[in-house]
Amino acid sequence: MHRGLLCAAGAVFTVALVAGCTPQPEPDASQQPFATEEEAFAAAEETYRNYVDALNDVDLSDPETFEPVYEWTTGDLNASDREGLSQYHATGAQVSGESTPVLIEPADVNASEGRVDLAVCLDVSAVNVQSTDGSSLVDPNRVPIQSLAVSLTSASDSETGLKVASISGRDGEPTCR
Repeated sequence: MHRGLLCAAGAVFTVALVAGCTPQPEPDASQQPFATEEEAFAAAEETYRNYVDALNDVDLSDPETFEPVYEWTTGDLNASDREGLSQYHATGAQVSGESTPVLIEPADVNASEGRVDLAVCLDVSAVNVQSTDGSSLVDPNRVPIQSLAVSLTSASDSETGLKVASISGRDGEPTCR
């Protein structure tokens, strides 16, 4: 999809815990989302790739093709994707080409809480979105490989155990070229 949808501005999903003065019991390992950081990262990478694949399969003239995108997202990103795809559909826009992740690295992994942040380089150079008159809706100054921060959170209704909660632009290492 285009940068506006993939880099949807949304609140980063956070969980605030207020602990009382009494000691808290240790979490039951059987109830933790992931046993290891490696397992959590593998699930996050699979989730993000499934989300990108779902976006690549969108046909803006057919809202039923939007549903797989929504299945991989949660919170503000889900709401933003719903709004953006619906607006494109309503205006008769057409999308062509595919986005391709060229790098996915863990930025921060908390396996016990089921929270993973990824550093992603996403090649969007082949993606074009056109209005009904055939003019491109893609910013002519778009960077072909987007540097993204992707946050995922635990989700019991996801086959990977995670959903994409937010996507934003990212600076720093690893650099995307």
